[in-house]
Amino acid sequence: MLMTRAECLKRYGSDYYIQQKINAGILYRIERGIFSVEPHVPELAVITLKYPKAIVTMLSAFYHYGLTDVIPDVYDLATDRDAAKISDSRVRQFFMPKSFFLNGVTIEGMRGYSFRIYNRERMLIELLRYKSKLPFDLYKEILLNYRKIMQQLDIQKIQDYALVAPKSNMIMNTLQMEVL
Repeated sequence: MLMTRAECLKRYGSDYYIQQKINAGILYRIERGIFSVEPHVPELAVITLKYPKAIVTMLSAFYHYGLTDVIPDVYDLATDRDAAKISDSRVRQFFMPKSFFLNGVTIEGMRGYSFRIYNRERMLIELLRYKSKLPFDLYKEILLNYRKIMQQLDIQKIQDYALVAPKSNMIMNTLQMEVL
């Protein structure tokens, strides 16, 4: 269980008692302002606790869904266009338009920790949106894996996301030519 400093203060009462729990091995300081009752916590869980309004996207999401075997160097997080810049070297930030930001958000879990991530249908749209910014071999690998799982995806959701996405005409054309 991960907790912020504020949650620890509420639970234990003061910084002194928090430090007592740490000294007793009941609580662990994961990083500044983040504590856990377990000594080892997935870094993604720490990052999503630290940035609760962000949503896991791009290479981090493709890797989570098993669409690529390329392990991301940094965590890709989407935020609202008006959000503050994240100045964490472990994070690459993608700014999304307000009208498109929350489309396709789902809750996933990893080793008992939950985080917000875009669903596979939304990630297909993101793949097509960022096609020119991805290495060609990575794009092809993910696209081929999408073709393998097309029967499991909700085509209507994909089309709905494509229609409200920025560059929707280009996305719809690419969807018809390369995916469906």
